[in-house]
Amino acid sequence: MEHILIIGGGGTGAALAHDLTLRGFRVSLFEKGEYFSGATGRHHGLLHSGARYAVNDPEAAQECIEENQLLRRLAPQAIEQNGGLFVALTDEDVAFSARFLEGCATAGIPTTVLAREQALKLEPALTPDLKFAVHVPDATFDAWRLPLHFLATAKTHGAAVHHFTEITAIHAAHGAATGLRARDYASGREFDVSGDLIVNATGAWAGKVAALAGVNVPLRPGPGVMVAVSQRVTDCVINRLHPPGEGDIIVPQRKFSVLGTSLWLADDPDRETTPPEHIQRMVGLCGAMVPSVRQMARHSAWSASRPLLSLGEYANPQDISRTFDCFDHAVKDGLRGFISIIGGKATTLRAMAEKTADLICRITRRDAPCATKTTPLVPYRRFW
Repeated sequence: MEHILIIGGGGTGAALAHDLTLRGFRVSLFEKGEYFSGATGRHHGLLHSGARYAVNDPEAAQECIEENQLLRRLAPQAIEQNGGLFVALTDEDVAFSARFLEGCATAGIPTTVLAREQALKLEPALTPDLKFAVHVPDATFDAWRLPLHFLATAKTHGAAVHHFTEITAIHAAHGAATGLRARDYASGREFDVSGDLIVNATGAWAGKVAALAGVNVPLRPGPGVMVAVSQRVTDCVINRLHPPGEGDIIVPQRKFSVLGTSLWLADDPDRETTPPEHIQRMVGLCGAMVPSVRQMARHSAWSASRPLLSLGEYANPQDISRTFDCFDHAVKDGLRGFISIIGGKATTLRAMAEKTADLICRITRRDAPCATKTTPLVPYRRFW
């Protein structure tokens, strides 16, 4: 039985461990901190309908709506199926709406146009200056509980999972990756693990991990600031009906509302900051959609780095695609037995895992189809 070593205990690593165990592989997963303590546990918790990307990133839009529908069925305990509104506030927003609705239709994203009065009846906290709104199947999910369903199921099926265990070296011989050197921070012990194939599923840290193997990946960490206010102001997710930008989304999370998100490009995800001016900007911009957030007490503010798949130069970071890809470094760099998965979103964690597991099956010549679209996930509480 081939032994697959997964570096990274975020959503992608958890979903990949689940997929590979169902295909009959032996799986070991290593996370340098607590599970989901990177970007997975620090985003706003939007289950994307794909509508945000329908105009400028149709591939990501289609990926999102397909996975949105699957996750609602597979992990209902972690999802609040509350829907989303895209609100038009200006004549420019109105002009953009034609392309928006066309893009949604092409991607298979259901939409319902609501007149101003209908939108305000549904969400009274919206600005009375809005022109109209479009309802889409966005939803809210718990950023920890959703991936924990996958990790719990993988563990139930035999995956060995290790947290607070950092990979300090990747061993290679004769042009092939052969194993890892790990440091267990709980015990202080260092140990080696051999494997048949290593997967780099570390999100914004993928560049650092790839460097341990002497290879590069086309990744740019894209930090963004989010702000939580101490009140739930809407039931639906609220988005601005314009091309994706900063400060154009409000995500209800239990008794709070998360305002976001800024974006800039960085070199090191371990040096993230939460600039005060970004906090002020998020509150101000989101206040154009829901004015009351400007006066609400702020519960917290933080930043998280998106793992952006960067295959060119971009004047505007928002133009970088939110789709994903996986790289066989045997083809890219001449190093067999090492794969990196880059890009994507929390909504597409299962699809990212499927594509990566398909590649692993081709490399190992194992005929084992994906079963994660239909296999029930165990409750997240079963992890412990």
